[in-house]
Amino acid sequence: MYTNDRAVMLGTYILEHQATVRAAAKKYGISKSTVHKDVSERLPYIQPELAGQVHAVLLKNKQERHIRGGMATKKKYAQLRQAHDKSENS
Repeated sequence: MYTNDRAVMLGTYILEHQATVRAAAKKYGISKSTVHKDVSERLPYIQPELAGQVHAVLLKNKQERHIRGGMATKKKYAQLRQAHDKSENS
């Protein structure tokens, strides 16, 4: 696959799914740094309008990152508490 085609494909995926760089990397089996380089450095030269839209999605994801991290931590400790309570009741 050509680099330019990959950059457009990744940008389109991120835009359509409001996906994170990590999600796009996982979907296409490539590294996060490759995704980031494609959409932030290559895509603006290929399709500037798409690049701007993708940039907005990535900024939104970055702003929400701390919330997702906090929710993951909350879930982790809730599961630990549940397992602890279950073992005490056994």
